[in-house]
Amino acid sequence: MPELSLKAGLEAMDVAEYLRRHPNFLKDFPDLAQELVIPREHGPAASLTAYQLEALRARNQELNERLADLISVATDNEQLMVRVHSLNVTLLRANTLEETCRSFVAALNEDFGTDSVCLMLFREGADLPRAEWLLLAQDKAALPEFAEFLARNEPLCGRLAQEKLDRLFGDRASRVQSCALLKIGERGLLAIGSEDINRFHPGIGTIFLKLIAQALDAALARFD
Repeated sequence: MPELSLKAGLEAMDVAEYLRRHPNFLKDFPDLAQELVIPREHGPAASLTAYQLEALRARNQELNERLADLISVATDNEQLMVRVHSLNVTLLRANTLEETCRSFVAALNEDFGTDSVCLMLFREGADLPRAEWLLLAQDKAALPEFAEFLARNEPLCGRLAQEKLDRLFGDRASRVQSCALLKIGERGLLAIGSEDINRFHPGIGTIFLKLIAQALDAALARFD
């Protein structure tokens, strides 16, 4: 855009564009800075300096709030990482398939505050415990309602169809308002149910859920 000069039809946008390209304009014309009037939302007009100070304070407040949010998220993630590490240690210490399953579910309930857990495994159950949280299926074909999910490699979070809830949680299904569904490699699936409708939703981060599923898959591989 060429340098502006006084001319007929000079528009406000032309002046604004010129000032954007010449931020030191008021430094060269300090008398003009004293005469400018900056409107305020409330109260009388303020000087340009006062206006800039208020803008800087507002920006600083916004940055402080964003920083506080980032620190909060980082703190939560650190605590989750510690819990995942503790879960991994628990799985490493388990010596049998039954102990692995029991200790895994117990860790989810105690350390992650889950309301309902269902572990569905594709295998025989001779060396597995009898528990309401454990279900067995011959293979994927025995779960037609989960065919679409099992064809994917990503966790599913949110509200599940009633037929899926009934299959996974049985008598506990009515209490499950949101759920995280994860594949355990090719060995089965894990469902974590919550009574809080907002606990699991489609936009939730799933990195820690994936880490938990991978840890269990590796632990179960020892007993193939």
